[in-house]
Amino acid sequence: MAVIDFDKLFAQFSSIKVGVIGDVMLDTYWWGHVDRISPEAPVPVVALDRKELRIGGAGNVALNLASLQSQVSIISVMGKDDDGVMLQQLFEQQGVDCKYLLASASRITTNKTRIISRNQQMMRLDAEITKDIQAEDEQALLQKVEQYISHEKPQVIIFEDYNKGVLTTHVISSVIAMCKKYNVLTTVDPKRKNFFSYTGVDVFKPNLKEVKDGLNLLVEEVNLPSLEAIHEQLRQKLQHHISFITLSEKGVFYQNNELARIVPSHLRNIADVSGAGDTVIAVASLVYAATRSIELMAEIANIAGGLVCEDVGTVAINRDRLLQECKILLN
Repeated sequence: MAVIDFDKLFAQFSSIKVGVIGDVMLDTYWWGHVDRISPEAPVPVVALDRKELRIGGAGNVALNLASLQSQVSIISVMGKDDDGVMLQQLFEQQGVDCKYLLASASRITTNKTRIISRNQQMMRLDAEITKDIQAEDEQALLQKVEQYISHEKPQVIIFEDYNKGVLTTHVISSVIAMCKKYNVLTTVDPKRKNFFSYTGVDVFKPNLKEVKDGLNLLVEEVNLPSLEAIHEQLRQKLQHHISFITLSEKGVFYQNNELARIVPSHLRNIADVSGAGDTVIAVASLVYAATRSIELMAEIANIAGGLVCEDVGTVAINRDRLLQECKILLN
């Protein structure tokens, strides 16, 4: 790879507009301590010490983009409820544009409450509706996407699918068609339900398990020939431009019409892999929008995914740390 001016590249991020469309969530953490068993049932009594609210789901992709100083808008449907109000406040505090966020009376805002004692998760309570959004919400969401594209003129839209019902097959195909019409790049982090609905996207970024599940494959060896065969199977179904597959501790794989390569992971002290996929799609989308280099996209996203795994819990990428790592590892 040629010598890259990473300071100049990272400075470009602030001029790039990115839309994130998908399932937003509120992550609630209750920390407490356990001193006794309940007299009412054989369960521990957790004495609550503190609560914390965080942005989850597709919102974590938006957080990563905001951390990299790009201009990010979140496009989604949440509930018309207190959790939705709190989630919007959290977005605004982090500099994420919420003009294209819808509140629907027919939904509730997804809230995952984790009860933690002595750094152990004791229970998780999920409040959510996972069925597809209703036709009127679909229509309102698509109007928001059209407004966003025409007003903001973004470089890229990221689909972040958590199978919670916002990304219906109709929404997916309609948004991809809109993006093609306006020359907006599309990237996707898919889930199993709508895996093959993303026909014609620019960058398709599943992890290896999702690919194997989606294609119903039993892949013994993860090597370049087996991954090239996977890309070809995906291409026949999706007609997409780039396959970008994360391989856990083995790194990442990318392929388009001309290039195919495995980028090995860098040695890290892995503490927690949660949220790494969100970071990878955010960084990959931003770098590709800035450079159109599939190689640079894969290299930088690979570093970013490893960096966030060194922290416990879901965290957004640290821009300065990523910049320094790129200078050390890629030049």
